[in-house]
Amino acid sequence: MTVLLAVDVGNTQTHLGLYEGERLLDHWRFATVREATADELATVVVDMIGLRGIELGAVDAAIVSSVVPTLAAEYEQLIRRYLGGAGALVGPHLRTGMPIRIDNPHELGADRLANAVAAYERCGGACIAVDFGTAINYDVVSATGEYLGGVIAPGIEVSLEALSQRAARLPKVDLAVPKRAIGKSTREAIQVGVVFGYAGSVDAIVARLREELGEEATAIATGGFAHLIAPNCEQLDEVDELLTLDGLRLIWERNRDGAP
Repeated sequence: MTVLLAVDVGNTQTHLGLYEGERLLDHWRFATVREATADELATVVVDMIGLRGIELGAVDAAIVSSVVPTLAAEYEQLIRRYLGGAGALVGPHLRTGMPIRIDNPHELGADRLANAVAAYERCGGACIAVDFGTAINYDVVSATGEYLGGVIAPGIEVSLEALSQRAARLPKVDLAVPKRAIGKSTREAIQVGVVFGYAGSVDAIVARLREELGEEATAIATGGFAHLIAPNCEQLDEVDELLTLDGLRLIWERNRDGAP
């Protein structure tokens, strides 16, 4: 049975998943370092999968989505050097089974495509994937499995950093779910504004997307901050932190006939 390494490279974090067939063995998150070389990335991968007692030589293939172009090239080199070329970067050359109905399909990020593929596979109908990463991405799929488009909004960390940089007296705070809506300290007031503010924004955007679709659509949240914001949203139906990794696995399976 194939042991597959699925790698989702984001601007802030990289999510690594190890699959045996359809079964996820384990997954890990680590900080994305844009200057990392293929050898350094291989060392990180070896350390992570080593926690499961698995050596890199036991991995049969890898599939990578990356929003960082320099790292895409380094992961491609990692695949060539350490996996004998058995792997792929998600891009227009791969089969996804999902028609892309946007003006320029080449603009669609690999992670967003993976989310859409996984969400539709899970729901079997109209769906909206909401990914809480450096940006908050909303990706919409029709009832017939067509990628229709989406929304991109500033992410939570981006907003927090901008707030602390542009307002001298406002500190950068660790996020937590507020106990009340009326903050009793500057720290608590920022937490309220971010958590409840983003929850309200997500609800408003998802509601508009559903209205425009004109049909029932399941909304699935994923990404590093989903666990914080999603419980405070009324429009999100599910949280699946593995959505992107599962999408990568599905894309790999749909390309196995032509894969090394």
